[in-house]
Amino acid sequence: QVQLAESGGGLVQAGDSLRLSCAASGRSLSNYALGWFRQAPGKEREFVAAINRSGAIIYSGDSVKGRFTISRDNAKNTVVLQMSSLKPEDTAVYYCAAARAISVTMKRIEPDYWGQGTQVTVSS
Repeated sequence: QVQLAESGGGLVQAGDSLRLSCAASGRSLSNYALGWFRQAPGKEREFVAAINRSGAIIYSGDSVKGRFTISRDNAKNTVVLQMSSLKPEDTAVYYCAAARAISVTMKRIEPDYWGQGTQVTVSS
């Protein structure tokens, strides 16, 4: 079992940057592909970014390409989402996720484990 805990959410203004972190306990994250998803009120959960076990393969959702960057530190058992040029439409609860593999065909992960989420609110 993998327990994931996100941190770093908050209220920012449009154009600002924000860094989300996700720490794991229970097992080493080096055995998992990792990703971030988000869910805005009244909308379905949306894929944001994913990274494979080594960090060599990264996929991003179309709405965040060029603005959000995912990275991982296997030694620290963490995954980070660096967000820049934030927009009001980025407002959502952001979830960290872990999967046994990254899907090269789907260009995302299908999570086996989820964190509890952290709220990001971007004001205009």
